[in-house]
Amino acid sequence: MPLPSPVMPQKAAWQHALRDAVRSAAELARLLELPPGTVAADAGFPLLVPRGFVARMRKGDPADPLLLQVLPQAEEELERPGFGPDPLGEHGLAAGGVLQKYRGRALLIATGACPVHCRYCFRRAFPYDTQLAARGDWRLALEALAASDDVTEVILSGGDPLSLSNARLERLVERLERLPRLTTLRLHTRFPVVVPERVDEGLVGLLRAARLRTVVVLHTNHANEIDAAVERAVAALRAARSTVLNQSVLLRRVNDDVDALAALSERLFAAGALPYYLHLLDPVAGAAHFEVPEARGRELVAALRARLPGYLVPRLVRETPGAPGKTVVG
Repeated sequence: MPLPSPVMPQKAAWQHALRDAVRSAAELARLLELPPGTVAADAGFPLLVPRGFVARMRKGDPADPLLLQVLPQAEEELERPGFGPDPLGEHGLAAGGVLQKYRGRALLIATGACPVHCRYCFRRAFPYDTQLAARGDWRLALEALAASDDVTEVILSGGDPLSLSNARLERLVERLERLPRLTTLRLHTRFPVVVPERVDEGLVGLLRAARLRTVVVLHTNHANEIDAAVERAVAALRAARSTVLNQSVLLRRVNDDVDALAALSERLFAAGALPYYLHLLDPVAGAAHFEVPEARGRELVAALRARLPGYLVPRLVRETPGAPGKTVVG
């Protein structure tokens, strides 16, 4: 009598969405019916875009603001003074996968995986192979946190921490909760926006049961990124007692006008997330074509203040290597 086949765990919907993501520039151009020559080679940073995110882009429009965030362009090959592989001076600092740049907070490099490859990503050249916190079942990272005398908040970053399965994430949270000084868990994630299926029952249950206060910081740059599925994901996070904030990057041709930024703030608020930071571009090599001058950023934030209530105006910030915190510039 043949032995029964082992029961393999079923992949979650979000894992299927990742497996089915677009990884070819030619396929992206075909799906969006882009004119010939619109998409360049990936310049060493591979293309990755979930199909649900592609579906929110306008067909036939090479200037679509969502497309521009993921579109490989020939400009990435141009060298620009001041732009390099390590714009924030992080390489080599993540001992055991832990980065502590600011007092009271520590950041765990939880994974190198992301659900989407944004062309302006400041960690596109980060040495994840040597600086992940997950090695050794998080042992070195947890030891570093336990030895700290001031860390009360842990930030899970990467990559995207929600690339971890619910089981692995739950195991990590359980171990973090054993550290009595910790009060707050923050997750920086693009998943609820680009693959909203990731906010499933398992994740919601994990967050709801956590001892630590949980803060979910989304990354959304344009109002068109938010559809009904994203609204449901944000609602589920809020129902799990998580505070939901959003941070954006100021990007040329994507959101560098007051109408686009106002629409983003209003759309976020309607979905249940508050604008938090508007970052000036980190000068990573390959992303110089996204840069918006600081003076223009100040003008835009001033115009937002004249149009929107204060709670919908994000703080314009720059991150400077070695500084004790983000520098508010507008």
